[in-house]
Amino acid sequence: MNDLEYFRTSICLDVEQAQNGNSNLPGLKKLLMAVCKNLNSEISRVLPALEIFHRALDQQLSPGPGSFSKQSLIPVVTFEVIHSFILNHQTGKTKSKKASGSCSLFDDNPLQVKQESIGMSTKMFLKVDVESGKLYFKKSKDGPEDKYFVHNKILKLVKSQKMHAKLIIMVETEKEKTLKKEFVFDDTKKREGFCQLLQQLKNKHSEKPEPDMITVFVGTWNMGTAGPPNNIDSWFQCKGQGKTSDESADHIPHDIYVIGTQEDPLSEREWAETVKSVLRKITNISFKLVASHTLWNIRIMILAKPEHENRISHIFSDSVKTGIANTLGNKGAVGVSFMFNGTSFGFVNSHLTSGSEKKLRRNQNYTNILRFLNLGDKKLNPFDITHRFTHLFWLGDLNYRVELPSTEAEYIVARIKQQQYQELLSKDQLNMERNDEKVFLHFDEEEITFPPTYRFERDTREKYAYTKAKATGTKYNLPSWCDRVLRKSYPLVHVVCHSYGCTNDIMTSDHSPVFASFEVGVASQFVSKQDPNTESQGGIQIMNCVAVLLTKAKTKFFIEFHSSCLESEITTFDLFSGGSVFQPVCRGTLLTPIISDPEYLLDQHILICVKSVDSDESYGEGCVALRAAQFCYREFQITLTHHGERTGTLTGGIQLHTSEGKPTEKLYDFIKVERDDAHGCVFPSFENRSAMAQTHDISNPSYMGLSFKVGNVKEKGWSYNMLNRGPDAAGQMGKESKKAGFDLSPTAKVSSRPPLPTPRNRSYTCSENKPQHPTPTNLLPTLQKKPVVPSRSEGGTAPSRPPLPAKSRPEGGCSDGRCALTSFPLCISANSQRQSFSHFSP
Repeated sequence: MNDLEYFRTSICLDVEQAQNGNSNLPGLKKLLMAVCKNLNSEISRVLPALEIFHRALDQQLSPGPGSFSKQSLIPVVTFEVIHSFILNHQTGKTKSKKASGSCSLFDDNPLQVKQESIGMSTKMFLKVDVESGKLYFKKSKDGPEDKYFVHNKILKLVKSQKMHAKLIIMVETEKEKTLKKEFVFDDTKKREGFCQLLQQLKNKHSEKPEPDMITVFVGTWNMGTAGPPNNIDSWFQCKGQGKTSDESADHIPHDIYVIGTQEDPLSEREWAETVKSVLRKITNISFKLVASHTLWNIRIMILAKPEHENRISHIFSDSVKTGIANTLGNKGAVGVSFMFNGTSFGFVNSHLTSGSEKKLRRNQNYTNILRFLNLGDKKLNPFDITHRFTHLFWLGDLNYRVELPSTEAEYIVARIKQQQYQELLSKDQLNMERNDEKVFLHFDEEEITFPPTYRFERDTREKYAYTKAKATGTKYNLPSWCDRVLRKSYPLVHVVCHSYGCTNDIMTSDHSPVFASFEVGVASQFVSKQDPNTESQGGIQIMNCVAVLLTKAKTKFFIEFHSSCLESEITTFDLFSGGSVFQPVCRGTLLTPIISDPEYLLDQHILICVKSVDSDESYGEGCVALRAAQFCYREFQITLTHHGERTGTLTGGIQLHTSEGKPTEKLYDFIKVERDDAHGCVFPSFENRSAMAQTHDISNPSYMGLSFKVGNVKEKGWSYNMLNRGPDAAGQMGKESKKAGFDLSPTAKVSSRPPLPTPRNRSYTCSENKPQHPTPTNLLPTLQKKPVVPSRSEGGTAPSRPPLPAKSRPEGGCSDGRCALTSFPLCISANSQRQSFSHFSP
């Protein structure tokens, strides 16, 4: 707390305490403690410098020819000491290792580990020489360096998901063979410290920096059991109808290509060679096959740039059958998941039940795929695939139809020719089922601006074949958007859709191929800029939790917190109980991260699972982004889901206790394009910030995972309420309704523009033989637009933040003795200031 925050938030409470005759002033006490803490920190920094001054000024010079006098040397020594002290003070390295007394992640170098080989464990020592760019393997700590690998021979670091202290190092030998070295560290912190040191080595010597943003192409095509034509370039170039790519980007490759096919008649090898050949022709790059998985004629194939081969790890694939009796694979799904550096990706290609009248069966297909498709981190078994990945993309022939009478076929075709799609999309079964929260809860889909992709006459795109003669009569297949691409990402991550459309020149099937391209933020192996010896231990505090479950169960519950930034999952036992029992609850939970650097934590997420004590069964899962609490205590509200269905809500607060440090600005943090309007961008004042939140629009509404709709706010499954007061007021939070606002604290720096980072982290690859294309002249006007550059306090999200539902309820978290969500609620709470628990019978 600083003085401005005290006068703005806490002084009124202290005055009220004094008027009531209470001598305890909590706000003032907290302010004095913060001031004394800062003073003590400054004293600890100044004292070592004063000791150096004392030794320098009191030293005696030995006499001898050519020696300077003591008086002449003092100014030189003093200047050098002061200059050294200033540099050390600026870099936060004033304390020596001995003086600091804290444990460094890098103190043990060489570091003792256990090497896993052929089921046996032997003692080894690892030494990282950052300056020379070498990694040494030693059999004894003080012995000679037995073997070493230079920086460009260290190919990949793979962190084990089953055993947190285990690390796999992929290295290349002199004969260009790949060796796999497995090591087990004493704990996760030492493993993470070693990884930071190796990444620091790579950053110093490698000419290829790690990207913080990549582009992903996602394509789906029902091939109709017919082979592809000779030219399918337009599909991979995002050309055709809808939101398409500009011609200037024809030869700019994506980092990852994800291709899903249904009714694919080719063998896996034939199709892989076809796709590689097309990409080589377009980009002149030989893409690497990451994974391919086939279920009957349903196939998913993923390719990546060669430079990303060693950034991709933890590759898993699986399939689920949803055909007749869930035993036939003519319908179902195939999926692939992997880690790209520190970001998890999941891709699902599905072919659901056909038939206009079978939407309920398609809904059941979707639920079965969620329940049984086994991808991603196996330790996250309480969570289905919608929670396991930073980014999940779902593509395929979903077979949802336009729900209109067959007599309206000619009318539908006429509307399509006039490009009047909105009326038809309002009758789209997938849109209606999503609005009713029956399928794809909290998924996003880019606006459809292309015609229905099914059912065409083959070899033409001018005519829809919406009738089919059968022995039982005429069957109608009305033109529909069967082929779709949807996605779901963790809150407050960067993902933007740049294209979404279909081709109009690939006509061998009765379906048109659909394409989509995305710009996605990714996290690399973290390297702290802080001195490990002066870095304070941080924490993540979860408090004031109130959960409302849609269940009749009368049982005890507990919460599990999962995250890769924690050493292991954290469990709070007996947090709340069911039935008519009233008992105190815990006063909040403190989670200790592996690294407390704020730059690291801002890219992390906490997965939350509410489980039954009796059966260890999950009753709801959700996700909270630590970026929300970057500057101050922050309230959150998330929708709990289980197997794709809403099961309740969880509200609470989150606060970070981290070491100091300013995060590095990423490329996508400052590239923003403002929509052309008469008003421009104006930062909100105290009076007009609420009005601005309702009227200000940004051309990139999905930035950081937020969606924005004027007049019809889309519920995203989570929301955040930025508070302008400290944690002392937490006890008052459940007693009044909150409004979404901006962080107006002095640390927020709302009106300041962050410095431009060096634009080197965008992943680009030049063609193998082709020269680079010059920047097209038609792109120059867009570069002259004035960008909207939100500070990190805004995150580019405030104008597009969906409003929170009203929370005017008594201390139990419900209103009028019942919950608005259901007539059979279980209301549970964990409050650090006021503890309550209540159960309401139907």
